[in-house]
Amino acid sequence: MMLYTRTGDEGKTSVIGGRVDKDHIRVEAYGTIDELNSFVGLATTELENKLFPDIICELQNIQHELFDCGGDLATVTSQSSFKVTSDMIQFMEERIDIYIVEAPELQRFILPGGAKAAATIHICRTITRRAERLVVQLHKENEINPNVLKYLNRLSDYFFAIARVINFRSGVKDVEYKRSDIVFRGDRKGKIE
Repeated sequence: MMLYTRTGDEGKTSVIGGRVDKDHIRVEAYGTIDELNSFVGLATTELENKLFPDIICELQNIQHELFDCGGDLATVTSQSSFKVTSDMIQFMEERIDIYIVEAPELQRFILPGGAKAAATIHICRTITRRAERLVVQLHKENEINPNVLKYLNRLSDYFFAIARVINFRSGVKDVEYKRSDIVFRGDRKGKIE
């Protein structure tokens, strides 16, 4: 197998069903998801197997699902069977609900950080939000699998929830944003009033 093909030397790349410029919003969107996947891999290496077997397993599964997101976004032809499904979103919602209850109740916004793995997960959360913004932009111009957008929206919430659990299980307190008012009241699902 040759690693280089020279087919992209003129600034174009292949997608499923055609070729586009390398700076096309489609490439930017799935490229950002690829960047996110790398940081998820990094976060996984920072977690101790004994404390985080559930999260490690889920993150490894998310890496596969991020490849699915990228594949769906790289498809420019009409396709009836996309890989990202509503079942993936529902599973993530179930896990978020479990993790929100495990972490201490939250009243104020928190700063990204804490344990090294939690800080890396916060990076994953912000890259997910950037990917989501790019997918929204792509969706305005092209038909895409709508589940990818929903998946990314839920994934950033998932990352927030597990970052807090990672800190909690590691014995590290979240650092509250000093100038934050109380924004979360009595709702263990972490919704803003």
